[in-house]
Amino acid sequence: MRKIFTLTTLAIAVVITLALLARTRPEEQPPSATIAPTPQRRVETVVKATGVINPMIGAEVRVGSRSSGVVRRLYVRVGDTVQNGQPLAELDDRDLAARRDEARAALELAEANLAWAHADVARKRDLHRAGLLARADLDLAERGFAVAEQQRDGASATLAFATTQLGYAKIVAPIAGVVASVSTQEGETVAANFATPTFVTLIDLNRLEVWAYVDETDIGRIEIGQPARFTVDTYGDEQFEGRVTAIYPKPEIRDNVVNYVTVIRFEPPRNRVLRPEMTTTVQIELDRQETK
Repeated sequence: MRKIFTLTTLAIAVVITLALLARTRPEEQPPSATIAPTPQRRVETVVKATGVINPMIGAEVRVGSRSSGVVRRLYVRVGDTVQNGQPLAELDDRDLAARRDEARAALELAEANLAWAHADVARKRDLHRAGLLARADLDLAERGFAVAEQQRDGASATLAFATTQLGYAKIVAPIAGVVASVSTQEGETVAANFATPTFVTLIDLNRLEVWAYVDETDIGRIEIGQPARFTVDTYGDEQFEGRVTAIYPKPEIRDNVVNYVTVIRFEPPRNRVLRPEMTTTVQIELDRQETK
């Protein structure tokens, strides 16, 4: 009997202990839910077109000589990078130098004649004041002085012209750029009587623009200042950014399709080289919205 009582007491104690532990144990809180923000999406309205890269006005220069002669030296070849003022070619200038020296000698002679005529006029004026020389003789001396003065001015102009012509024998780069073509060779004779012969063509690769051919159905939505981006085949999907700077009023009609040239200016990329006549795929942005 006592054994049964003891077991009962132990069972009751275990139940009470478990109940107390259950009451003192903190209730488990359900895990809180984290709401992730919905990322914003950019929705753009664009006009797509194909185009080509062209030099800006003044970025492609055909350099020639305004003087005739034999090409003595040619300092550049296709692909060379040149700076503004750098020598490109040189003509045989011996004839031009001789003409310059002849003009200089003629000027020195004219200045000597002018000095003599000036002294002669001064002397004859003194004689005329003293009554020792007729007025007609003084007039003749003054006329001789005026002629000598005109001859001096003419000789000075001739020397300036000869010096300028001599300077034309040295052809220098008018802009910085890359040599795109060379149209002459050493030893060739060039004649500048009717047209300036082209020696070298230079292109400034830092002054390029895109001509995008926009269809007539889309041109009404294009405005100056709209952002644009384009790709070229050689660099895959890499995009270059620019802005619309001009819309040509005259259409380009090809295969009965009317397009309008839309000019896009862009900053030259630092790590890529874009070249004229590269084909471009252009997207001109009309509108941009951020949506959730």
